Amino acid sequence: MEIPVSFWIYISLTMALAIAVTYSFRITGRYRSLLKKKRGDDVRRGFTTEQWLPFLEQYPWDPTRFRFLGAPIDGIQFEEDKIVFVEFKSGESRMSNKQRLIRELVELGKVEFREIRIGISNQHLLDIN
Repeated sequence: MEIPVSFWIYISLTMALAIAVTYSFRITGRYRSLLKKKRGDDVRRGFTTEQWLPFLEQYPWDPTRFRFLGAPIDGIQFEEDKIVFVEFKSGESRMSNKQRLIRELVELGKVEFREIRIGISNQHLLDIN
């Protein structure tokens, strides 16, 4: 009994499809892995770059009065008459939800200054004024 040619064509196409699907999953996995690594590299590069941005000519204040925080905002600028929360952005990057919340709290005046005086005694008390 001879097997028809159409059967061999069907088997060949099925195997080719299986190989193509397997290969595409491998490529997709590698692509995702590369994207993840690139994003991580971009974030690390961004953190490093942000520390130098206050020294650019376009920075509107004295860079020696800037203190880098990194998260959730980039830093704080201390001026004679005000304190400015600073967030650097480039391109089409957007503020995170946490950064927007901080901006709203500042705009609503919900910012405080607290002195925390640590008094150490036999009981190791923490006094908050």
